[in-house]
Amino acid sequence: MSPLHVEAEPAELGFDAARLKRIDRHFTRYVDEEKLPGYLVLVARRGKIVHLATQGRRDVEAGLPVETDTLFRIYSMTKPITSLAAMMLYEEGAFELTDPVSAFIPSFADQQVYLGGPARKPETRPATAPMLIWHLLTHTSGLTYGFHNLHPVDQMYRDGGFEWGSPPALDLEGCCDEWASMPLLFDPGQAWNYGVSTDVLGRVVEVASGQSLDEFFRTRILEPLGMHDTGFSVPESEAERLAALYTADAAGRPVRNDRFGRVGSTPPRVLAGGQGLVSTARDYHRFQQMLLRGGELDGARVIGSRTLRYMTRNHLPGGVDLESIALGSFSEVANAGKGFGLGFAVIDDPAAAKVLSSAGEFSWGGAASTAFWVDPAEELTVLFLTQLLPSSTHPIRPQLHQLVYQALVD
Repeated sequence: MSPLHVEAEPAELGFDAARLKRIDRHFTRYVDEEKLPGYLVLVARRGKIVHLATQGRRDVEAGLPVETDTLFRIYSMTKPITSLAAMMLYEEGAFELTDPVSAFIPSFADQQVYLGGPARKPETRPATAPMLIWHLLTHTSGLTYGFHNLHPVDQMYRDGGFEWGSPPALDLEGCCDEWASMPLLFDPGQAWNYGVSTDVLGRVVEVASGQSLDEFFRTRILEPLGMHDTGFSVPESEAERLAALYTADAAGRPVRNDRFGRVGSTPPRVLAGGQGLVSTARDYHRFQQMLLRGGELDGARVIGSRTLRYMTRNHLPGGVDLESIALGSFSEVANAGKGFGLGFAVIDDPAAAKVLSSAGEFSWGGAASTAFWVDPAEELTVLFLTQLLPSSTHPIRPQLHQLVYQALVD
């Protein structure tokens, strides 16, 4: 397994070398000013790495640097992999996008929708429509996250042990049954809310395939793509490569959080398709290259090109953007001009988004401030890895966009 390295001179791929250096100057200030413990950034065009930089520490207290093979918890960057897994099964006829979730997880039949009242005694009514698989893929299911702290149902999730984790006695099947017992925020398909939809989708993958989620990932995605360092936990022999996890204090500075940092260190009871994977820059770069190439990499095709194009168009009802339909706020990135596909955010209108980008760009990020995007129009992929919770602490993602695109000059 060859180490990551720069594969082309900037000018060969339409970049200005001096302008690319602005990326490092900018984010090195984050490290110097103790806003980030460290980071890795990777920019590739037409399949070749044109910029690769590391800075700071993967473990500040131990003095260990971020290296190109450092393991990072990618949190919600797991979601595109789970969505891909589901659509691979869709291609095999395992389900239709309009099939009810209850066909695979019976506890999701006859759901209730929140009407009013406190979390301990909510008023509810029956949902007017069943939750469908496409609702899970698009986050229009009515499910939520406990850590949002925006709605009485969020409080119900927290009261049930679902804030930044899950009750220790439950596996994925048990978690899904618990979520199904709680009210939805809205009727499926009527709004967009970031939540456990992709975790539930991971359970659909298990039921539809007859495999555990980790086994499906390993045999159908990770091994074919050569993503050998990606999984739900890190082997003990590789533990030193795993970056420590930090949470931001009131001033936005990293404070070590070993309680959260235990995630990824040992095999989990819940195979969380919405947040559970650990990966490296090399592995996720390979995943991005497969996406850029329409579902194939080095002779291994994991999904059809038309399916992938279908996944990366805006599927929100009426073709609206997230600003029009999303409840609450889920990151530091603005929602205007941005739709949502089947597992990815999708740029529809770069002008409305108010950040340098291309129409058709698709992306997502993770809770610990990680981010990636794929821009088919520019044949561009960008990856940023670090370990600071939450992702809204600093405006890393929009700043990274402007710094990457200003360096493209062809």
